[in-house]
Amino acid sequence: MNLATGPADRFDGRTAFGQNRLFITGGTGFFGKSMLDYRLRHPGWRWAKAEWVILSRSPGRFAASCPCLANQPGVSFTAGDVRDFAFPEGRFDAIIHAATSAVTTLPDAEMTSVIMDGARHVADFAKAAGCGTVLFTSSGAVYGPRTAPAGEDDACEPATAYGKGKLAAERLLVDAGFDVKIARCFAFAGPHLNRGIHFAIGNFIQNCLDGKPIIINGDGTPLRSYLYADDLVEWLFAILERGGSGRPYNVGSGRAVSIRELAETVRNVLGADVPVEVKGVPVPGAPPSVYVPDVTRAENELGLRVATGLEDAIRFSV
Repeated sequence: MNLATGPADRFDGRTAFGQNRLFITGGTGFFGKSMLDYRLRHPGWRWAKAEWVILSRSPGRFAASCPCLANQPGVSFTAGDVRDFAFPEGRFDAIIHAATSAVTTLPDAEMTSVIMDGARHVADFAKAAGCGTVLFTSSGAVYGPRTAPAGEDDACEPATAYGKGKLAAERLLVDAGFDVKIARCFAFAGPHLNRGIHFAIGNFIQNCLDGKPIIINGDGTPLRSYLYADDLVEWLFAILERGGSGRPYNVGSGRAVSIRELAETVRNVLGADVPVEVKGVPVPGAPPSVYVPDVTRAENELGLRVATGLEDAIRFSV
C-alpha cells in the first residue's frame, strides 16, 4: 500500500462534521491503535487535525506501552469503563464506538453487558454531548454460521452472545434517534493485532517469528478473509462520513482463503522454515464454514476498494 495516499486523497470534503472533536471508545484496542497509528503517519489527513478524546480503562498503561501513539498533539485520554464512564465536557462532532472485549472466553453475561450497557451509555453520552452521529463497529458475527459470504441483506442469525449482542446494539443505537453508521467488521491484520489470543493470522505470524510449527487443530478447511489495518481505518472513516444512516456496511476483504492456505501463505511470505500441521480430517461432502463478507455495498455506494493484498498485509503486520 502506498502510505502517501489515504482518506485525505480520496475524500471529497463533503461532510456534515465540523471536525473539531472526535470521541473514541475502544481507542486502545486493535481498532483504536490502528486509527492512532494512521493519524500519526498522515498529518495532512483532515481527521488528524481534529481533537481526539480516547476512552481507555488504563490510559497510563497505554501511554507507557505505546508512547508514540499516545503522545500525539491533539490526542487526550479519559479513564473509564464503556458502561459507566464519566462524560467528558463539551460538544463532540462524532463518536466512534469500538469498545468490545476481544476475548471470546468472556462469560456470556459479561460479554452481553459490555456490548449492551456500553451501547446504552454511549447513546446517553451522544445526547449529552450534542453529537448527532455515531459510528458503531458491529461484527460479521451478527450473520451467524454460514457456508457462503455474507451480504448486508442476508438474514441475521447470530449464534454467540457476542453476535447477538452486536445485533441488538445496532438496533438500540438506531432506535436512539440520532444518525448511526454501522460497520459490520470481519477479520483483520496489522502490526497492532494481538498475536497471543485467538486470531489465526496473528497466531501463525507469531509461530513463524518464533520458529515454531503452525498447529491447526481443526481440518484447515474453514474460509476466512483479512483486511489490512490501514484499509480498515479508511473504510471506517468513509462509513462515518458518507454511509447511510442506520444502513449496515460490511468491512473486510472479499478474498477468501482456507485456514490451511492462510498458514502456508504466512509461512511463505515470512520465509519461515516451519511445518504446518493439520490435526483434523475434513468430513467428506461437508461444506466449509465461511466467515467472509460480500463487500459489494461498500464498493458501489462508497467507492471503497481493498488497497492492500493479503501477502502485503502479512508483511506489513510484522
